[in-house]
Amino acid sequence: MKTRAVRIYGENDLRLEEFELPEIKEDEILARIVSNSICMSTYKAVIQGGRHKRVPDDVAENPTITGHEFAGEIVKVGKKWQNQFEPGEKFAVQPALNYKGSPYAPGYSYKYFGGNTEYTIIPQEVMELGYLLKYEGDGFYEASLSEPMSCIVGGYHAVYHTESNNYIHKMGIVEDGKVALLGAAGPMGLGAIDYALHADRKPSVVVVTDINQDRLDRAASLFTQTEAEKQGVELHFVNTAEMDDVPAELKELVGGEGYDDVFVYAPVRELAEQGDQILGKDGCMNFFAGPTDKELSAEFNLYNIHYSPTHIMGSTGGNDDDMRESLKLSAEGRLNPATMITHVGGLDSAADTIQNLPKIPGGKKLIYTSIDMELTALADFAKKGEDNPKFAELAEIIADNNGLWSAAAENYLLENFRK
Repeated sequence: MKTRAVRIYGENDLRLEEFELPEIKEDEILARIVSNSICMSTYKAVIQGGRHKRVPDDVAENPTITGHEFAGEIVKVGKKWQNQFEPGEKFAVQPALNYKGSPYAPGYSYKYFGGNTEYTIIPQEVMELGYLLKYEGDGFYEASLSEPMSCIVGGYHAVYHTESNNYIHKMGIVEDGKVALLGAAGPMGLGAIDYALHADRKPSVVVVTDINQDRLDRAASLFTQTEAEKQGVELHFVNTAEMDDVPAELKELVGGEGYDDVFVYAPVRELAEQGDQILGKDGCMNFFAGPTDKELSAEFNLYNIHYSPTHIMGSTGGNDDDMRESLKLSAEGRLNPATMITHVGGLDSAADTIQNLPKIPGGKKLIYTSIDMELTALADFAKKGEDNPKFAELAEIIADNNGLWSAAAENYLLENFRK
């Protein structure tokens, strides 16, 4: 059968093209991709081409399909897996395979396996690892965003705390503790706020900082004081741009004692140093934001690390358990990954979106692979609706959902915008 896909041929060489998929083997699964959210990691792979550790050296002769934050429906199941999977089941994939030590992953390394395509062939190693994950929720976009959400979940699980006089590390945030999310009014920060309010283990206080008041205002409209109080959490949104002494004022918000858990969501030296300075006794800071500058460094208080003791660490990605938790919480309606989405487009817009990703403002860009549509900000749907009644209807659906994408918007798009 034929499929269209956006494939890497080399450095800054992306092509949307149609080609023939081979028949699946008895240990493979054929699937229809519905949605794929664009990750900055894909942009990094495209600008590096074969120099990227996950992109094969022979990519010019054997191009690979882009996209690793995808969801869809199973179409056909090879004989080996017919007792575990059925056609019609919704799924997501944990892309960090690390199969037998190989760096290869969907979206970087496979000729027929990735997210920016209409149809894909899922290789046997995915099922062998248990990384083909069933999804019971309504919207495919939620399953696509379970990958970035799993990174957030993993960050919360990766922080740790200690006990005096022994060598035990207790993993995870302090329950009923104090959490600071620094530089956190962007898409990943919004997911972090959502998880802090709605996960099983909650803090008692969450302080969210940023230097952009518009972004803070949007975050506050999505996560209200009323909702936070309902969850038993005291929630603060703080613009640090005009503060004379940021660490002192942030600590004052929590009685001067400092924070149990601090997450840094922007790769900025000043934020990392602020995070270190606001840690309380046995506090842990997760430098979550991945820098592109290999020389980025910061000054930390070694006295506090030794005597308090504070902990500095970093995490990247989530494992399959983190992704399962994200899928479960989204299906239950406890998490709403739609807070991350600011743009939607069709497969014909994917290549341009990837190559210009750093220049496009906003949060996650979501691609629906069965349609052709210019990448469009949700805020611009109403304007497009002046000339196109389909966009006008979508704009109304979005407006009725506090400006957020939704299963209703997704269903309307898929029913009315198919190419």
